[in-house]
Amino acid sequence: MVREGTAAAGSGRRVARRRVFYVPGFDPFPPRRYRELYRREAALQAARSGHRIAIAAAADTGAFGWQVRATIEGAPVTAEVTVLVWSDIVRASMRQGVVATYVQLWQTARVYIGSGTLWRLMRLRKGPTIAAVYPVAVLLGELALALLCGAAAAVLMRAAAAALAGAGPVVAALAGGVAGLAAGVAMLRGFRRLDGRLFAHYLMHDYAFSAQGAGRYPAALSTRLDAFRARIAAALAEDWDEVLVVGHSSGVHLAVTVLADLVGAGAGLPGQGAGQGAPVLSFLSLGQAVPMVSFLPQAQRLRGDLARLSASDALVWVDVSAPGDGCCFALCDPVAVSGVAPAAQRWPLVLSAAFSRSLSPARWRALRWRFFRLHFQYLCAFDTLTGAPGEYDYFAVTAGPLTLADRLGWRAPSPGRITAAKSRYRDVA
Repeated sequence: MVREGTAAAGSGRRVARRRVFYVPGFDPFPPRRYRELYRREAALQAARSGHRIAIAAAADTGAFGWQVRATIEGAPVTAEVTVLVWSDIVRASMRQGVVATYVQLWQTARVYIGSGTLWRLMRLRKGPTIAAVYPVAVLLGELALALLCGAAAAVLMRAAAAALAGAGPVVAALAGGVAGLAAGVAMLRGFRRLDGRLFAHYLMHDYAFSAQGAGRYPAALSTRLDAFRARIAAALAEDWDEVLVVGHSSGVHLAVTVLADLVGAGAGLPGQGAGQGAPVLSFLSLGQAVPMVSFLPQAQRLRGDLARLSASDALVWVDVSAPGDGCCFALCDPVAVSGVAPAAQRWPLVLSAAFSRSLSPARWRALRWRFFRLHFQYLCAFDTLTGAPGEYDYFAVTAGPLTLADRLGWRAPSPGRITAAKSRYRDVA
């Protein structure tokens, strides 16, 4: 286990050129939203912290991304940011009709409840468990309202057909049934159009995607992870000072698997035979929801990847979350709580972004109940940063002159860190 007070050894390397790979969570939207988010929030952070940050077109035209030219803490830095895209896979998984969504609900509930995973997740953190139960409750509520609406429409149409058209009881009942079915389906479709505010269908698809193989990666996603690994491996062979992988939300466990595969291959990685000029490899995980997958019975590959990565000397892994983010397993060591921590565990270093302190009281009040917005706060500006050593500043991490180890890796783990093993399933691939 990572002991209290354990810190990463700093690289001592000043960063002038950084390659950043961003792995988004379960998000159907095009990756340009992350470029615009970075552009907007970088300008806000620059104004508050004295950074100078400019965004330009990416030099790598073979992938979606952008280039950052910054002067932070008096040092010029160029960062090439690439989004490792899997939104097309997300969109394909979400192309479900109303009936198929309720089939997904049943199948997902059967996996999480039948395996006992839901109860163990509830013992870990209630926030993300409530977020998991929320779409089930909303979708069942929508179904109940649709059934009531359909029943009312059926009764009215049957009465109208009998009274106004003089239809016999069979024809009136048939007309009522058709009207009821149409009204119920129309109401369910209307609810789905409102999902941009409710997020019930979106969350249902998210959890269903993880549950479809009871923790196994779907074939299409596994193939995509191979492509991600190849891109990062190629960057490690290039002239960069630091290669930084950032995983957010569901993107964290994907990044874990990609990096564990790289560590398993070993060639060219720092600490595994690489020369002094090789880039430093760093991993920043943000707002992780790893237990939602690693606690499932067939997640042997992910559990093995967590164990392997946690003991590696080839990289530095810092995990940042916040108790105010109800959509993540805040301050939970994803390796330890999954029950696969090796005796030689080094990572992750679990730190708190402490939203209630890193955001001003006014800003915290404005965001406190905007759960999905808070889940993205790690990628945004903070308005109380002072520039003190060890503060979490996303833009200093991605475009500043210090490696992740030198900026955050020396800190002690958060005192609220949770390390108790809760998963029932602990076998690994």
